[in-house]
Amino acid sequence: MVTINGEQVNAAGKTVAEYLEEAGYKTAYVAVERNREIVPRATYGEVLLEDGDVVEIVRFVGGG
Repeated sequence: MVTINGEQVNAAGKTVAEYLEEAGYKTAYVAVERNREIVPRATYGEVLLEDGDVVEIVRFVGGG
């Protein structure tokens, strides 16, 4: 299991890009931190999520 934004998710073995797509995130509007390190957007398709990972996904929201 992977902890994503505080919730246990069965995402081990998926790439960051696969998880984001399945969860409905638009990669242009999010930042991803995995185990306290920022994941560069260019590597979302290469970085595999593993059991025990802790991931934070932050969405950018516009407004004023």
